[in-house]
Amino acid sequence: MRISKIARVATCGAAVGLGGLCLALGYGPQSGSMLVVEPAFAFDGTTSPSTAALSPTDGLRAGARLPATSEQAKALTALQYAADQGQPVAQWKLGRMYADGDGVPHDDLRAFNYFSEIANTHPDEAPGTPQSRFVANAFVALGRYYLTGIPNSKIASDPPRARDMFGYAATYFGDADAQYELGRLYLNDAPSDPHQAARWFQLAATKGHCRAEVALGDMLFRGQAVPRQAARGLMWLTLGRDCAGPEESWVKPLYDSAFQHASDDERAMALVFLEDWLKGRRD
Repeated sequence: MRISKIARVATCGAAVGLGGLCLALGYGPQSGSMLVVEPAFAFDGTTSPSTAALSPTDGLRAGARLPATSEQAKALTALQYAADQGQPVAQWKLGRMYADGDGVPHDDLRAFNYFSEIANTHPDEAPGTPQSRFVANAFVALGRYYLTGIPNSKIASDPPRARDMFGYAATYFGDADAQYELGRLYLNDAPSDPHQAARWFQLAATKGHCRAEVALGDMLFRGQAVPRQAARGLMWLTLGRDCAGPEESWVKPLYDSAFQHASDDERAMALVFLEDWLKGRRD
């Protein structure tokens, strides 16, 4: 569901500080506008509409890397030219490259500037289009930068601004990464709101977001802020375990603990839920 309009401002320059940041979201308590959120679905494995469910990284994993040859400089120049012409995919590629130090020196501030340019110039991109995934991901990247700040720059930690970034990508674009990050904020903020966290985790989990599946499964299994549904929680934990990458080594011990503490009936019911869920995804 569409949220209130974003304030349009001028393009950021090379050196962006908190006071000079052009990106501004026209909603939230500071602006006096209302953030409209779609109703959450029940914690029963029901699927939700999938808009921008895929990460841009999936689509451009190979294409984002520069060739490790003498053509590297030419490829980088071509990317920079396309970015200067306002091409959001090129801006996103460069932002990720500088954020990761992939073929260029690691530079979080330059990455931040590229992501800011995307968010400033394409906030109204129609959800569900290929380009919208890159715009949504830029908002998520900005949110993560605002959570931690950027050392040796004027970009300081600003959790409320981070929530704005995640909130816009989560509601307007339906971005699963943003929904997961928003759930984490609700879970870890002081005071926390675990019930809201569970709502956002579920929206991301129904799109196949591995960490959201684990977070939701853990909350349901333990009955944290929601009625305890051990079998349903074990189902989500199983899904999260099966898609977790090697860098998510914390997932398997969490699943193992839940499995060991589950009763035989809960394990059997979790298997039924899992089979139904997988069948629904195939149909």
